[in-house]
Formats: sequence, structure tokens, C-alpha cells
Amino acid sequence: MSADTQVARQLPPGPDSPFDINTTEEAFLKIPELLAQYGNLVRVPSPQRESDSYLVNDPEYIRHILVKNHANYNKGPGFSRVKMLLGNGIIVSDGAFWRRQRRMIQPAFNRRVIAVLSQQIAQCNRELFEQWSAKADNNETIDLTEAAAELSLLVILRVLFSEDLDRLFDEQGGNPFAFLTQDLTRDMKVVLRFRSLTKIMQALIDWRREVQPKRFDFLAMFMEARDKETGEAMTDKELMDELMTLIIAGHETSAITLNWSWYFIANHPDVEQRALAEVESIYSTGTPDFDDLTNMNYIRQLVSEALRHYPPVWLFSRTAIGDDKLGDYDVPAGTDIFISPYYIHRHPDYWPDADRFDPERFTSEAEKTRPATAYIPFSAGPRRCIGDFFAMVEMQIHFSMMLPAFHMEYLDETPLELEPFINLRTKHGLRYRISNR
Repeated sequence: MSADTQVARQLPPGPDSPFDINTTEEAFLKIPELLAQYGNLVRVPSPQRESDSYLVNDPEYIRHILVKNHANYNKGPGFSRVKMLLGNGIIVSDGAFWRRQRRMIQPAFNRRVIAVLSQQIAQCNRELFEQWSAKADNNETIDLTEAAAELSLLVILRVLFSEDLDRLFDEQGGNPFAFLTQDLTRDMKVVLRFRSLTKIMQALIDWRREVQPKRFDFLAMFMEARDKETGEAMTDKELMDELMTLIIAGHETSAITLNWSWYFIANHPDVEQRALAEVESIYSTGTPDFDDLTNMNYIRQLVSEALRHYPPVWLFSRTAIGDDKLGDYDVPAGTDIFISPYYIHRHPDYWPDADRFDPERFTSEAEKTRPATAYIPFSAGPRRCIGDFFAMVEMQIHFSMMLPAFHMEYLDETPLELEPFINLRTKHGLRYRISNR
């Protein structure tokens, strides 16, 4: 590139010193400083990569990148670590292959399917209900962070493998996936242990092909899926990568959302009482009917506000394939784009008094007053999380079953500590005293 061309480009403001934007505690603390000093579009020189990094915190720019001109942006830095764990599933894949996989998987996440699978979600919550009842009878304390992780993992395994999960547990002498809720480092040791589970899942796939049992779960739908253009099914490697992706992404994000939702409920009695009143007005005891969930608007608002405060994916990236523009600024090909849901969710132009927990921000009327891309816990555009509706159903079922029965008293008096790595977690498990209502 000539010097004249470089001069002609209008680049965003930013610091002269290089800085590596990434899912680290250092970056988590540095990003608000950069936004405060330079505005909603910041150019940050990279210490390791040839191209600059752009930090984007403007809803219109985000909409341009994720929605209007999404074809010009591939997944960016940071996904190589995820790829080691998940393979080439729809979270990390790009281009024609990603479009093919998304088309094949999408039907499994429609409303009719989720309505049937909601019975599996309810069953997992019934099992947890029995455990919590025994603890509530004695006013025991629970680590809700741990309980949420275990529940979310069981839910995703149930909707993947349905009744074959019990057979798998019997064969393995327990839940071979349980370590995923106990070791959250996601280091190479965990990667290798997780990848070793492909043998167990491959054996189940082979058994289903041989026996052809009648099943209604995600695995059955993924195995039956065919490419509309070629008529081909997924290869075993493609199938396995999507299963691995769903297990990790499906349970971790839900666990984090449950953890934070309970935290806000326990610390806001008015929110708790309103959520409880809504549930009790819709149904009495047992398991809610799937159609009841559509009327649980306040539960949806509550969960949405928890996701605004603490989106599980707090930072993600894209890389520009070709030259582009954001407003008056040039985006050269190769530029790495970083978007933080955590910080756009706190933008004062769209979220007044952003640190206050207020589910009223998510009434239908309030949502019309701000750009859609000011709220992106599930990303946006064609690459919006495929499981967003499933996740909300999972939350609504859980709270509709648990809130009428149990009260949670938050016990930790020390300030919350965040762990802003690939996912935004609490550094320590959150403890509550559980009692019967």
C-alpha cells in the first residue's frame, strides 16, 4: 500500500501504543477507558497482528457489521481457542460451509420442536426440584452457581440424547460430561478430555444407525438432516462438531444466565414478588403448559435484564474481508473488529442509569425506543445465536417451577468478582439459603 493511499484513508481516533483486545481481565478493564477517551469507534494498534483493531460501541455500526454488510465479515481473533474445543461447528465456521450447516440445523430449533423438547427440560427441573425440596426442608445453603451449571448441562444432554442418556450413564458408570461443570479452565487438558468423549457419542450414533430406534431429540434431527442442494447428510466429523458445540455453548450460557437471574431475584424483593405473582396467575403447581410460557412476559423481561447486565459472551470479534466504511471512517480489509455486548449494554445513550436492575426496560413499548443492536446478548443478524428461543424457554420453565416453591436468601456479603474470560462468570460460586415458601 502506498503512503498516499494511507494518508487518504480516514481512520478512527485511538491510542498510539499497541494493546491486545482479547477475552482477558486486562482488556475488560481497558475497554471502558478507551471508549471514554476516544468515543464509540476506537482504532487500537495490535502488538501481534499486522492489522489494526477497531473497538465498536455504536448500535448503527454494529448493525452494519452484523446485519447489513455481514457478508464482508468473518469470525475474528479469539475463535482459534474455541475451535480447539469445539471443532468446526456453527459457532466458529464461516462462508458456504457455515451456511450449509446452519440450514441443516435450523429446523431443530423451531417452535414446534422446542414445544416437544420442553418436556425434557421440565423433567430435568423436576429432578432438581426434589433435591431442592430436601434442602429447603432443613433451610440448607446451596451453591447456586454449581447447581445452575449441573442443571443446564443435564438439560442440553437430555434434549440431545433423550432416553439414550440413561443408557449412556449406565454404561459409563455416571455422567462422563460432569467434569465440564467442575473444571471451568477450558485449558488444553480439558480440551483433550472433552474431545475424548467423541468415542462415546460416536458409539451412540453407530448404535442408532444399526437399531434405528424411534427418537425425538436433537441428535435424531441432526442425523436426519440433509443438505437441500446436494441431498447429503452431515459427515460423522461434521455431526460430532455440532454436538460438541451444542453441549458446550448450550449449557455454559444457560448456566451463567440462571446464575445471574437468581442473583437479581434474591437481591430485589419487588422483582421477586412480581415474577412470583405472574407465575401464580398463569398456573398453580406442577409443570406449566408450553403455551403458558408465552404469557410469562415479566419472567422474559427479568431474564433479558439479567442478560443485559451480564451477557455470557461479553466480547466477540469479526475480521473485515474487504474494505468497508463505518460512518466517515474507513475499514481496511483485514481489520479486526471487536464488539462488547457488556459495554454496549451500558451505553448511557440507550440505557439510562445502566447499573440499576430494571426489567421494565424490556416491555414491548420500551424496546421500541432504542436500536435493536443496542442489546445483543445473542449477537445479531444471520449469525444470531440459533438457540436463543430455546434458552428463553429453558429459563421460563425453570423459574415457573421453582419460584412458587422456594425462596433464596443471598448469603455472600463480599463484593462480586467477575471472571471475564471466554464467558463472563462469577469468580466464585454464589451461595444462598434455600427455604420453602
